[in-house]
Amino acid sequence: MRISAVIFALGRGENYFGHIAIIDATANAAAQSPSARDNRGMKVKTQSKKVNKAWLNDHVNDTYVKLAKQEGYRARAAYKIKEIDDTLGLIKPGYCVVDLGSTPGAWSQYVRRKLSPVGAAVGALNGRIIALDLLPMEPVEGVVFIQGDFREDAVLSQLEQALDQTRKVDVVISDMAPNLSGIGAADAARISHLVELAVEFSQKHLKSDGALVVKLFHGDGYSELVKLFKSVFRVVKPIKPKASRPGSSETFLIGMGLKEMPVQAVIDA
Repeated sequence: MRISAVIFALGRGENYFGHIAIIDATANAAAQSPSARDNRGMKVKTQSKKVNKAWLNDHVNDTYVKLAKQEGYRARAAYKIKEIDDTLGLIKPGYCVVDLGSTPGAWSQYVRRKLSPVGAAVGALNGRIIALDLLPMEPVEGVVFIQGDFREDAVLSQLEQALDQTRKVDVVISDMAPNLSGIGAADAARISHLVELAVEFSQKHLKSDGALVVKLFHGDGYSELVKLFKSVFRVVKPIKPKASRPGSSETFLIGMGLKEMPVQAVIDA
């Protein structure tokens, strides 16, 4: 497979590479299969090719894909955070927002417009946005971008240094996700680890009335992550935006207002 190097990308960028990898691998497997050729050695259409063609057709004709193109967003994912924000009123002018798993940049674009005095993609910015992803991201005006693996201490330290030391973060938004293998236990462990890291970061850097948004998936480990959120935040709300694809197990968990840490936990921290 031509993109075998991309096996664990964090953030929205991984979904893009993941789809290419799935299509590429399926096409290669179909081409090499004896059932993919007739008695004369010529390739014939396979069910997998029909499925891939159907997926691509659905993507091209998707309402949110068209809307993203019209409104200048890099991905349809912008409408997921928009719906969450419209519902809960999380992002306001003057806020400091950290975008984890930011590539290709649609969430940062949305936040940038929310922090603009006139809702613009360029120009004055009333607030601060710091984005991080394992994959490169094209610049978004006014957004500080750090490329690196959030799981590594050195990268986390770089992110912490980029924060304004005189203030706490108002909102952390995380679209980080591993490439899913289809093996329930392994996928659940990878997802849980990323969510736990986002929660740990939020406990350290969020304002007491701040909020954390994370992406996760229904299945193994979901209930444990909900329990984790309820142990850390005063208010916890699950939301599945309309922009999430039909049939997807993707959902978002939002925690608002940090609970006070026990005295011993504060000492240990």
